[in-house]
Amino acid sequence: MHFQWYPGHMTKAKRMMRENMKLIDLVIELVDARIPLSSRNPDIDELGKGKARLVLLNKSDLAEEHMNNAWVEFFREKGFVAVKVNSKKGNGLKQIQGAIQEACREKTERDRKRGILNRPVRAMVVGIPNVGKSTFINALAGKACAKTGNKPGVTKGKQWIRLNKQVELLDTPGILWPKFEDQKVGLRLAFIGSIKDEILNTEELALEFIKFMGGEYPGVLEEKYQIPSWGDCFETLRGIAESRHCLVRGNELDTEKAASLLLDDFRNGRLGRITLEKLDNND
Repeated sequence: MHFQWYPGHMTKAKRMMRENMKLIDLVIELVDARIPLSSRNPDIDELGKGKARLVLLNKSDLAEEHMNNAWVEFFREKGFVAVKVNSKKGNGLKQIQGAIQEACREKTERDRKRGILNRPVRAMVVGIPNVGKSTFINALAGKACAKTGNKPGVTKGKQWIRLNKQVELLDTPGILWPKFEDQKVGLRLAFIGSIKDEILNTEELALEFIKFMGGEYPGVLEEKYQIPSWGDCFETLRGIAESRHCLVRGNELDTEKAASLLLDDFRNGRLGRITLEKLDNND
């Protein structure tokens, strides 16, 4: 499968992000804990040069805990402040204020020396589509001040949100980068739903996912769907279709419906905690 998705509004979003960067003290970058590197836009490092950085491993409840801890350590070694969060349930949000202060310690110290006291930290929240930025902002602010949706591309323009006396947030639309150099990155993004399903072949994507699961999490699909272990991806998909009564007219197995069901089960954590991107493959 070949992955590319860069709608026109993303070029505009990147330009807007660059223009607003001079107003910002801190870049808060959300990544998906299941694919912490593949869900980072490499443009952000270039755009956020010289700014304090905070990386949030969102949806950490869907990834393996020992891998979450390893990734937090990985980012800290790179000089970022890093925190595991689950924006939907609120886990980790109590640590955010402290993490912001830690990330902005130098800026606060500079302000103090210049006699500037109590100026709020201005932070930009960034991340690729569907990584959970709006849900995070709403959870942090305690009210629905950023539009949320479980489809990529819901946030279209910028908005400032005052969290408290110490912090103001600038929400931005999610941006992917124009070209994936590594198609594995595109595949992982497609698995988690950051690339619109409408432009993908769902069956092919599901077969790739079954292949991954067979190698990294053997037995999980067989146990979940109560199917034999065939060792053949398409037979496994047919088995899932049969197990979940995915049928078309004439009692034929509907493998496309089974593919959607499988990906949905993964994305919502119904297959257990799964990390798609392991540290030992990315160092």
